[in-house]
Amino acid sequence: MKIAVSGKGGVGKTTFSALLIRALSDQNKRVLAIDADPDANLAGAVGIADAEKIVPISEMKDLAYERTEAKPGSIGGFFKMNPKVDDLPDALSARLDNIKLMRLGGIKKGGGGCICPESTLLKALITHIVLARDEVVVMDMEAGIEHLGRATARAVDRLIVVVEPGRRSIETAMHIKQLAGEIGLEKISLVGNKIRGEKDRQFLEENMPDFSFLGFLPYDDILIESDLNGKSPYESDSAAKSEILKMIAKL
Repeated sequence: MKIAVSGKGGVGKTTFSALLIRALSDQNKRVLAIDADPDANLAGAVGIADAEKIVPISEMKDLAYERTEAKPGSIGGFFKMNPKVDDLPDALSARLDNIKLMRLGGIKKGGGGCICPESTLLKALITHIVLARDEVVVMDMEAGIEHLGRATARAVDRLIVVVEPGRRSIETAMHIKQLAGEIGLEKISLVGNKIRGEKDRQFLEENMPDFSFLGFLPYDDILIESDLNGKSPYESDSAAKSEILKMIAKL
């Protein structure tokens, strides 16, 4: 099962991803967790020790040079467009229980974008992870689907867009759906987060009638306290955990 998670910044997609990853691990699933959002810290949310010390793969210049045979930051010249990456998930992952986690990091692009060694390495890695790995894969992505191409999108079993009751969150979800459609990714579900009551739930359902909701997570001060204390939300006594189990059953 290959799952991509997206949504507007601040809606709680990393919290949702962490809850999903830990619950799958507790069900004895082998999970490959991918932090593909440079502004998130999935490792910390999952509960991996010393999460802040994990070096993003995009910053591993020697690795990019070794695999693509081109020096990161260089302009012009030739380099490998299909670098070897199949050993990287096992070699570069942080571990917790049945979970392996990789932090991709971001690519700084100049002008209208670039084809550079770092981005080539990351794209090859994502393609391998989605097409060739036999674990459950959960990718915490940016507010879009920039890391996915046409080939990988077709292999993603579900794109889950996290939304909160709010117009900007809804607009972002609509935009993500449009981007997904352009690359052939049609299996899209929504997860409503920070739901304070039935009114919030109805607001999302009425304003997004063309979407299928996988479930809803309550607004919960316990989850906020977990984040403030640097703990995984899965280690809290929150009603969100039972809701996540219902979503996994649906998936």
